[in-house]
Amino acid sequence: MTSGTLLAGLAAASIASTSPQAVPSVSVTTTYHRTEVDGVSIFYREAGPKDAPTIVLLHGYPSSSRMYDPLLPLLADRYHLIAPDYPGFGHSDAPPPSQYCYTFDHLAETTHNLLTKLGVGQYVLFMQDYGGPVGFRIALAHPEQVRALIVQNANAYAEGLGVKWKGIADYWRDPAAHPGQLDAFTSLEGAKQRHLGNSPNVERYSPDTWMDEYAMLSRPGSREIQGALFYDYRTNVASYPAWQAWMREHKPPTLVIWGRYDPSFIVPGAEAYKRDLPDAEIRILDAGHFALDEQADEVARLTRDFLEHHLSPRDPTGMQRAR
Repeated sequence: MTSGTLLAGLAAASIASTSPQAVPSVSVTTTYHRTEVDGVSIFYREAGPKDAPTIVLLHGYPSSSRMYDPLLPLLADRYHLIAPDYPGFGHSDAPPPSQYCYTFDHLAETTHNLLTKLGVGQYVLFMQDYGGPVGFRIALAHPEQVRALIVQNANAYAEGLGVKWKGIADYWRDPAAHPGQLDAFTSLEGAKQRHLGNSPNVERYSPDTWMDEYAMLSRPGSREIQGALFYDYRTNVASYPAWQAWMREHKPPTLVIWGRYDPSFIVPGAEAYKRDLPDAEIRILDAGHFALDEQADEVARLTRDFLEHHLSPRDPTGMQRAR
């Protein structure tokens, strides 16, 4: 072999060794998917081993599954996580109300159909804000599939409604007479204050969150979509007694995590869960409506402790025996 041939061979080997190589995904890596459900392209985030217990993370308004980005890698070493965007939110399709009926009944149906399509038979429901109405509807329709509840500022009691709900109730009675309620609900300032609430720690909040949410609210057709759900929210308050009865009957293991600086859903709404679930764990955090904005590590710790106590991957029922 000539020296020139040798040098050429070494150069080729060097180039090959530095070429980009495929890196296998690990369990804590979030992956991003979409699939068609009920004629709508649904986007969802997924992380963790698929043979681990599944947590379905249901987002609030006006957010999307992106709100769970801080939490997913903190849980994905032990749990299988699925966080979808509802129709009209995030990266999911947003067909006009003439093509998709924007009610909480329909969001819950589509979300459950997504889980069925993904082959998820049993799961923990992690519910925040709008995730409560979606999740409780799924639970009522499919109680055998719900292993436990984690509630983060997802209200199910009249005691949890802050003072602003009086104006919203006026809107429900006569939307045409109170257009300012919807204006405030879909405004940039509304998105901002939904995060900041009454928190004294405003430096912990990234303005990217409400700016991105307002960008979604500003998309063509979004006001009509959000207006339909804003009006339909009255059915959630009317459903509180049914949700409470379901909890009394089924007594799912429940962790309630509540940000005390939330002016919309106030702390008595967290404490009220004890009325129907005496064994529920109630944790009040120094955080706002979106507790992950301030307390992602603490939410993860509480979630892990709770699930490690109540779930066993080897128990086909999903529940450890009483201690």
